[in-house]
Amino acid sequence: MELVPDFVVLLQGVAATMTGPTFQSFVTIVTGWVLAQRRTVTRMILAAGEAADKHYSSYHRLFSAARWSLDAIGLALFDLIEPHLKGPVLLGLDDTLARKRGRKTFGCGMHHDPLLSSRGRAVMNWGHSWVVLGVLIRFPLWPDRVFCLPILFRLYLNKAKARKHRRKYRTRPELAVEMLQILCKHRNTRRFHVVTDSTYGGKSVLCHLPANCDLTSRLLIDARLYEAPPVRKPGAKGRPRKRGPRLPSPEQMLAGRCRRVWLDIYGRTEAARLADVEARVHAAPDRPLRVVAVEALRGGRGQEVFYSTCHDASAETVLMWYAMRWSIEVAFHDSKQHLGFEQPQGWTRRAVERTAPVAMLLYSLIVSWFVRQGHRHYRPLMCPWYRGKTQPSFADMLTTLRRRCIRQAIMPLALHGPGSRKNTKTTGKRGHRSRVKCKSRTENVF
Repeated sequence: MELVPDFVVLLQGVAATMTGPTFQSFVTIVTGWVLAQRRTVTRMILAAGEAADKHYSSYHRLFSAARWSLDAIGLALFDLIEPHLKGPVLLGLDDTLARKRGRKTFGCGMHHDPLLSSRGRAVMNWGHSWVVLGVLIRFPLWPDRVFCLPILFRLYLNKAKARKHRRKYRTRPELAVEMLQILCKHRNTRRFHVVTDSTYGGKSVLCHLPANCDLTSRLLIDARLYEAPPVRKPGAKGRPRKRGPRLPSPEQMLAGRCRRVWLDIYGRTEAARLADVEARVHAAPDRPLRVVAVEALRGGRGQEVFYSTCHDASAETVLMWYAMRWSIEVAFHDSKQHLGFEQPQGWTRRAVERTAPVAMLLYSLIVSWFVRQGHRHYRPLMCPWYRGKTQPSFADMLTTLRRRCIRQAIMPLALHGPGSRKNTKTTGKRGHRSRVKCKSRTENVF
């Protein structure tokens, strides 16, 4: 079975990052990845069918030994997405856990599991920790919906695994800064804006941002805030001041007088108390920030503090930017649930670092294909028990692609057996009605 031509055309955008034979194997693997129920290399070869015309070892070598770069594919994918981007490019940054088994698998270790953990209890699990950078985008088809399309990936090794594999230990924020530098250098004439949680909002990221990149993240409730340092007078002695007068902390800001606003975030409208100020944090006294302290009037969110390096932005805009970060969690869920991000069984270093990220790259490709061509073939199911659904989910996008591939493989087959003469009759009104009836049934099935 083969992919539909309009999806193969989209894959041609990454063909320049690898050789011709490698790209043919990559297309076969992507075909099997779309159609297989379990995402191991052998299952993908079986799902691809006649398209897998090479020896099975060549498809295993695609991940373990072939010469191609995962970063180059991610940057090529960004070039495909770029025509849809207007103004500063919003980026989502976060990490996710891929649960694994086996002690010999490269990079596996004990990491925090956010799905099983709660506020009072932290749960650790065995697996891979991936740091992911994606593009946040709104498409004209759904202007009120934000997608995160992952493009760059880094595998985090804890200190024990870095020592075991004789590799330099790097923290998650250091890996994040490396990916930001790669993307910002790739398009040094564009402005980027990364939105992330508190793990990547400290000085290890804030003080090492590329020149053409801004940051929106969270801040501690008792953070030390300062005004800009005073202008040094001529002839003054001593070291110039790095920080100005101390400002009230975000907790003190909320304890004082605040304005009440209605916020349209996370798909609902919430009432909140809000206070904001232009300030500088202790770790980066030379960078002005817009600090926003907010307290929900209903619900259990409590007091929260956010900041943005876009110091001239309004408080509501900063909160809207941070709320868009949730789309990367949706991308993680869909990639694991529908594309088997945790299922590949490679255990060598290159196989581990390459195989799993292909699932999220495929997520970005399927969403891009659906926006370009696939939405024309999407037929929503009539579910009287599910009337609130107005937009297609990623499961609908993947199902649409699968139906198109299956229909492409079945329609050229010649009809045979009982009743085939009636379906192939081309003369007379009865034959015409028979063909129309057969066509309509085929469209409903596939």
